[in-house]
Amino acid sequence: MRTCYAGQVSEALTGQTVTLMGWAHRRRDHGGVIFIDLRDREGLVQIVCDPDRAAMFKVAEGVRNEFCLKVVGLVRARPAGTENANLVSGKVELLCHDLEVLNPSVTPPFQIDDDNLSETTRLTHRVLDLRRPAMQKNMMLRYRVAMEVRKYLDELGFVDIETPMLTKSTPEGARD
Repeated sequence: MRTCYAGQVSEALTGQTVTLMGWAHRRRDHGGVIFIDLRDREGLVQIVCDPDRAAMFKVAEGVRNEFCLKVVGLVRARPAGTENANLVSGKVELLCHDLEVLNPSVTPPFQIDDDNLSETTRLTHRVLDLRRPAMQKNMMLRYRVAMEVRKYLDELGFVDIETPMLTKSTPEGARD
């Protein structure tokens, strides 16, 4: 389905057609052209939706923040002066050929890249909080540490057994 991650789209892919999936981070309508910043676990890429493809453009008009999208398009260089040096994909953009909403979303209670959130808001909307870059970084660090520990113990001959698999479930479920 996906050919690469949004954060991996770079100048090396210029001229190629790619399929991306991710969340609509921002949507901007510039009077006839719609720009969508598509976000996934690797980063952002800018999607350009021209009105030339009527069916795709109609879908793009309905896209809102945090919609889960599938985008097929052509990687092309950004016009001079519009590059973003802060992104890996900052020198290119994706000219959208096909846009599919995989899952719509209600308007989130906060912007995903907002760093000034209260603990209560973050914990109330934990599923959204886990999409934030800082939380993504923490989850990937935890994953890598756990994998290194498991590899080390495996090399020493240890066997990884999850003990809940060895127990019998109780009717109350309290000891599960």
